[in-house]
Amino acid sequence: MATRQPVLERGQASVERPVQRAEADARSGRGWYAVLARTGLVAKGVSYGIVGILAIKLALGDGGKATSRAGALHSLAGQTFGKIMLALLAIGFAAYAIWRFVQAVAEREDASDGEAKGAAKKWGKRAGYVGRGLVYAALTASTVKILFGSGGGESQSEKAHKTTAMVLSWPAGTWLAGIAGAVIVGIGLWNLYRGIARKFEDRWQTGEMGEQARKWGARAGVVGHAARAVVFSLIGIFLVKAAIDYKPKDAIGFDGALQKLAQAGYGPYLLGLTAAGLVAYGLYCFVDARYRDVSAG
Repeated sequence: MATRQPVLERGQASVERPVQRAEADARSGRGWYAVLARTGLVAKGVSYGIVGILAIKLALGDGGKATSRAGALHSLAGQTFGKIMLALLAIGFAAYAIWRFVQAVAEREDASDGEAKGAAKKWGKRAGYVGRGLVYAALTASTVKILFGSGGGESQSEKAHKTTAMVLSWPAGTWLAGIAGAVIVGIGLWNLYRGIARKFEDRWQTGEMGEQARKWGARAGVVGHAARAVVFSLIGIFLVKAAIDYKPKDAIGFDGALQKLAQAGYGPYLLGLTAAGLVAYGLYCFVDARYRDVSAG
């Protein structure tokens, strides 16, 4: 036994070292962890940019359409280099999802907060990271299905109709759908606040940014977050309406929100401004991918 102990200890140490290095990379925001985060942010920016461009073309009467990100990916499938782009986006979305899941695990309490407040804050952040990770895991799966020709052509609004109808059939379903709608409206308002207050700059490594990069990145961030606020607020408002009126078909998705703008008074102008904002958000994501401090915890 005396001769085996050092061997076991060496084996354990050889396993612990990569784990410790991985944790160190996550804490410092370098290495594999930084690659995941920055790759994911670039893919996020590309997806929003495509949605925005298609909506701008619709507003200009140039054959575009109001669609969600999944719908935009369907549009890519028919393009010359569509399959290559879809494959790269699938990798990027998967990287984003993994990054957020790792963030959730690595999140730690802020020493400046009290014990109760720190724990609540930590678990709140973890829930947010997991939620975002799940969204991008689903987007990864959708992209892979489209890539291999098995993705359905169902719009996000059609899916919203079915999901809302299912929830409304549950006990207390009206309350659940209404609360979900209110939460989505809250996400929209949070985006508006984050944009106006320029809170997104808090995570930027401003010492590495040139004056022009920071100025135009901030402008894109403000406009982009405002556009997201409009879209998410509309989705939430119509979900609340669907719950109150008990009409699942009132629920809308990302594509439905853009269609509502197109159908409103001065629709082409409202849609065009929002679409331009989504393109701006895509550009902001590129700046974020380059300059964001992605260190975990």
